[in-house]
Amino acid sequence: MSGAVLVALTAAIGNLLQGWDNATIAGAVLYIKKEFNLQTQPTIEGLIVAMSLIGATVITTFSGPVSDMFGRRPMLVISSVLYFLSGLVMLWAPNVYVLLLARLLDGFGIGLAVTLVPVYISETAPPEIRGRLNTFPQFTGCVGMFLSYCMVFSMSLMQSPSWRLMLGVLSIPSLAYFFLALFYLPESPRWLVSKGRMKEAKQVLQRLRGRDDVSGEMALLMEGLGAGGEVSIEEYIISPDDEYADNQEHAVEKDRIKLYGAEEGLSWVAKPVTGQSTLGLVSRHGSAINQSNLMDPLVTLFGSVHEKLPEMGSMRSMLFSNFGSMFNIADNQVKHEDSDEESQRDGDKPSDASGAESDDNLSSPLLSRQGTGAEGHPTSLHIRQGSNYTTANAGENASMGIGGGWQLAYKKDEKKEGALKRIYLHQEPGVGSRRGSIVSLPGCDAHAEGEVIHAAALVSQSVLRTDSILAQQTIEEAVEKQSGPVTKGPGWRALFEPGVKHALIVGVGIQILQQFSGINGVLYYTPQILEQAGVGVLLSNMGIGSESASFLISGITTLLMLPSIGIAMRLMDIAGRRLLLLATLPILLVSLIVLVLGNVINMGAVIHAVISTISVVVYFCCFVSGFGPIPNILCSEIFPTSVRGICIAICALTFWIGDIIVTYSLPVMLNSIGLAGVFGIYAVVCAIAWVFVFLKVPETKGMPLEVITEFFAVGAKQSAKE
Repeated sequence: MSGAVLVALTAAIGNLLQGWDNATIAGAVLYIKKEFNLQTQPTIEGLIVAMSLIGATVITTFSGPVSDMFGRRPMLVISSVLYFLSGLVMLWAPNVYVLLLARLLDGFGIGLAVTLVPVYISETAPPEIRGRLNTFPQFTGCVGMFLSYCMVFSMSLMQSPSWRLMLGVLSIPSLAYFFLALFYLPESPRWLVSKGRMKEAKQVLQRLRGRDDVSGEMALLMEGLGAGGEVSIEEYIISPDDEYADNQEHAVEKDRIKLYGAEEGLSWVAKPVTGQSTLGLVSRHGSAINQSNLMDPLVTLFGSVHEKLPEMGSMRSMLFSNFGSMFNIADNQVKHEDSDEESQRDGDKPSDASGAESDDNLSSPLLSRQGTGAEGHPTSLHIRQGSNYTTANAGENASMGIGGGWQLAYKKDEKKEGALKRIYLHQEPGVGSRRGSIVSLPGCDAHAEGEVIHAAALVSQSVLRTDSILAQQTIEEAVEKQSGPVTKGPGWRALFEPGVKHALIVGVGIQILQQFSGINGVLYYTPQILEQAGVGVLLSNMGIGSESASFLISGITTLLMLPSIGIAMRLMDIAGRRLLLLATLPILLVSLIVLVLGNVINMGAVIHAVISTISVVVYFCCFVSGFGPIPNILCSEIFPTSVRGICIAICALTFWIGDIIVTYSLPVMLNSIGLAGVFGIYAVVCAIAWVFVFLKVPETKGMPLEVITEFFAVGAKQSAKE
């Protein structure tokens, strides 16, 4: 996955520039005040700092819809241009009004980067490492702040520091970002699919995934355009093909879904049942936790997927691996030949197209005809999967891996002529048996000896049609034949769909709570705390002035955040977003309570300084591990492709408005209720945030984006019933 990692890291340079600018203006404003005599004009001084916030807020209003129309990559290129131009204008800036204009341009660049970088990374990253890659913006932002503080500190030691040079240096890294965005970053494959540009999307996916065959993910991206419709939950029993053959009297041929595993010569079949799957039970009846109607059913639905799965080594781990498609492991010619032999033993003919799988074979179909009967009807379907392929007789259905332990399958829609149903399959945790045992599952009369697993399935209408498949069309041709909404976003009306509204409540809510959780107040208070701890005196004895000391202290504080962000990157796709929030928010709460007590109780200067310093460091480390990056990660994951830009703009607008309110209310609150009162309010917000996360925020780790949106549709339907 090195391609996806490098692309995500390159895109995150936009956040590095944001962090760089935030730290630079904090230092440069001290010298700007002196040159333009702003000591008696606090309004102008405040505008110099706030103009970038105003610009970011304004541009965010348009960034989402515009990126839905013109693409994510062009917006990142424009962001780099705005960064570059603002740096040049700030380097020149003959008066304060030109400086304000430059700061506005800088805010435009910041707004585009902060809004769209998480979206871009989510749309290009594989599900298994999406959380880790989407932590890059937080990491690079802190790196930018640290490097900027180092630069400002070095320049502050000069006899006459130049604020213009401090601010103008921004144009150098922004120029590098421009060339990387223009010549290295690809367009989002999901956006390309939404516009019907299938060949380009396939080429981008091949580059990002480092493999030739991306048919499964192409199908997934295409199906994501039809998200938001009616979704039902069904249950399947999946067993080895030979065990299925021993119980043919219990099988329904037309509903049979054939699955091929990673081991040579092994295949399995899925049979619909009426059982008691965790996912099905939760969707119908909720759980013991949310019987009080407090916990959102959506949270329990997602949680049922993330129960601990059986250990690696059994059929369960091979079929529903957490590390990608079951087809991805078998890539050599031997397995290709074994697959040929198996299909011939079952009476199927090998595919003529199987030997022509390559990068250049862009017209090779995902699903194509395989032989014909006496009346010209197809006798089998062929599914391209790299060097491995599967064949299914007429009346059977086909499946393919889509990452994160999920499988995408299709079956004929019996109610609508020519229509297909898409099925997202996932293993039910803790249900079924291991090898050599006897299992009996509810709703199934078969008693199979051997490995049998229970799988839950999300079933909804596919954007593909049977006539498109049987006509040997490629995915590109099949999508082009669909109606307009398949390739064009439905626009603002889609915001009122139940699943989208549900997701907006989660996204907007967590953004508001993040802004009012105290990060700005703690940042504001940090230099004062470290000064009390004696750091300022120590630096003064070393010959470092008060201004330079404040820059150095801020740089050290930022440096402390980097290891914590590294830990968050490691845990984001293991522990998950929800667990990290639930684990770190109580620590933020305790840190703020300690700061409140330290300002209320007289405990001596030394003890107060030590306790306050530890509390601040702990607060920073926990914030950047959880509540810092996760809101943006969640907001980039939970919306359908067709309206992701609009929805992320709404969430980002909430972020910037909250940032402005908190920033400018802080001095007023300090004067009215004091530091203890301010931190007390922040502590209450952290407590509310924990309750909100526990009741409303689902776990999205390892799930394809399209599956997440289907879950929100199901959860919204369940919530409406209660």
